[in-house]
Parts: sequence; structure tokens; C-alpha cells
Amino acid sequence: MRSSLFEVFIVFFRLGLTSFGGPTAHIGFFHDEFVKRRAWVDEATYADLVALCQFLPGPASSQVGMALGLSRAGQLGAIAAWLGFTLPSALILVLFAFGVNKFQLGNGWLHGLKIVAVAVVAQAVWAMAVKLCPDKKRATIAVMATVCSLISSSALIQIFVILVGGIGGILFLRKSQELPHTPIKARVTRLNGGMLLGAFALLLAILPVVAKSSNYHALKLFDSFFRAGSLVFGGGHVVLPLLQAELVPAGLVSQELFMAGYGASQGIPGPLFSFAAYLGAVSPESPSGWLGAIVCLLAVFLPSYLLIVGILPFWERLRGYSGARNAMLGINAAVVGLLIAAFYNPVWTSAIYAGKDFSFASVCFLLLVFWKIPSWVVVFLSALIGWTLY
Repeated sequence: MRSSLFEVFIVFFRLGLTSFGGPTAHIGFFHDEFVKRRAWVDEATYADLVALCQFLPGPASSQVGMALGLSRAGQLGAIAAWLGFTLPSALILVLFAFGVNKFQLGNGWLHGLKIVAVAVVAQAVWAMAVKLCPDKKRATIAVMATVCSLISSSALIQIFVILVGGIGGILFLRKSQELPHTPIKARVTRLNGGMLLGAFALLLAILPVVAKSSNYHALKLFDSFFRAGSLVFGGGHVVLPLLQAELVPAGLVSQELFMAGYGASQGIPGPLFSFAAYLGAVSPESPSGWLGAIVCLLAVFLPSYLLIVGILPFWERLRGYSGARNAMLGINAAVVGLLIAAFYNPVWTSAIYAGKDFSFASVCFLLLVFWKIPSWVVVFLSALIGWTLY
């Protein structure tokens, strides 16, 4: 178990250092690492995990990582995966909060990293589309999901798209062939899973009441960040403005400090939810600094842990019903559509401005897909080339 825990932590720590580009790119990096290179899960299981985590509130890529860590080394493995993936970005942002600006990357490096994210996401989306949309019905569901996601800017659109994809699967995919599927090892009993889900619901209900009647700043911070992590659909790009509306008017952080950290968070690897560590570090009241960073970081990620670890023990049984299996076929196709939409905006639109950018991304795609160069190597090369070219 100890060797498995160490392996989980090291692998996710490396990904936390190199996974630039936001949650969609993270899912691409995870696909390359855990489906293709390490074979921890198969294609269908990974697609199911992505679909499930897209449906849940919180950072989808971090939840996928927790589920993979859970399957490898139990609940401690889920924590090790989260800690490894989150620690680099959290440390960078806390150091930035202390004024260590020399750790910021220049614009050229950042642009190179954004471009390689285009190639990584394209690789993952293509691989998943080939496997999960092999016929015209599922391809149609994927394209319609893409269209809906790009037309609407609502943060809840992905919930709607996944629900409609599931309904489409039940109605139109009864005769479709399901991909071979290896059940994920939840390593958690249903009793423990139910207790974790109950703890999530209880905390969400009572924390606002207790915090409102309390004078403890730490409790108010924990409540604000726990609710943000519980109610956000759409990942880090959505949680940042929600935290701004929650914290700035209440005086928990100034507008100037918030915007400075907001800008810094756009240029770091790993989950954008790590921005919570920065906000805790710059809090004007105690706890602040390192303790404030830890409190806020734990609070914003705790809902994701409780939800994904609590739900997984029931997941395989749900998949055993034929209607649920058909729904998952449709949901997986819809998730491919969501990833295609995210590939266009923000991954493509934030990186590809000219022919030089497209050429750079094409070379990265060639190295990843045909030359089979490890993604972390291509990431570092792209950062160096970006610094040179831009």
C-alpha cells in the first residue's frame, strides 16, 4: 500500500507541475498518463469517470484524479492524488501572495504552454471520439452537445447537455454495442459512501447557519469556500467570479488583491481551485498566511472529495441496469461534445492567433500522437520554444 501511495503522489505531483491549460487539458493529460501509458483504467471506465465528474459540482479534473487515486490505493490514494496534483499550484500562489513575483512565468513561456495544451486536448478528444462515438447516432449526440455548449454561456449548460445525452441514450441507443468495461475499484463500502454523502449534505446545510451566528473568521472563510466548492458547475473558470462575489463585498479580501491573484492563477499548472490558497494567504484577518491558505484550500476541495468517494461505491451497481448502460452511452457521447466545445473555447481561442501558433500546435500534435513522445517532455519543450519565439 505504501508503494502504491507513493506512486500515486509522485505521478500526480509531476502532472501538477506540467498540466497547463485548464480542466479540459488536464483530462487530456490524465488520459495520456493513466489510460495509454500506465493502463490504470480502460477507455470506457475513464470515459465513465469523466462523465460522472462533469455531472458533479466542483473541479472535474481533480475529481477524476481522486477517483483514479482511490482505485489505486484506497481513500488515502484519493488524498495522495489530490495533494500531488494541487500542491505545486497552491505553493506557487501562496508564494505569490507573499510577494515572490520572480516565480511568475513570462508571456512567451505561457503562450507556448497554451499552444501545447491545444495539442494535448486534441489528442484526447480524438481518441475518445473514435472510441465513444463510433456510429452516426452517438456522433450526432456529440455534435449537438457541442452546438448547445457553444451557443449558451450558462454554467449549467453541461448539466442540461449530459441529461439530454442520457435520455438520448435510453431512447436511441438500445441496440448499440457497449465498449468493454473494467469496473473501477472503489475500495469503499456503500455504508462509508453513504456516510460521506451524508456528511456533504449536513455540512452544506449547517455551515452557513453556524458561520452567520459566529464571530470566528476561520469558520466564515471555511463556510464561504465550502459552499463555492459545493455549488459550482463548470470548473475553476466559474468558481473564480463566484468567490469574488462571495468574498470582496464581505470584506474578506480586497478587490485589488483579488484581481492580482486572479491574473496570477491564469498562468499556473494544476487546478484553478488552488486560487483558494492565495485568497486564504492574503486574508486581512487571522487565519491568514500559510494557515489561511490551508483552511481555504481544504474547504474548497472537501466537497469534491466527499462527493466522488461517496458516489463511487454505488456507481458500478447503477451501471448494471440496462437503462443505465444505454444512458451512459449517450452521456459519454455528450461528454465528447462538451470536450469539443471546451477545446474550441477556451483552449483554442486563447492560444491560436496566427499561422505560427497553428504550426506550433501541429508539431506538438505530431510529437504526441505519431512519435509517442511523453506529454511532459513536449510540455517542457513547448515552454522553452514559446519563450524563444514569443
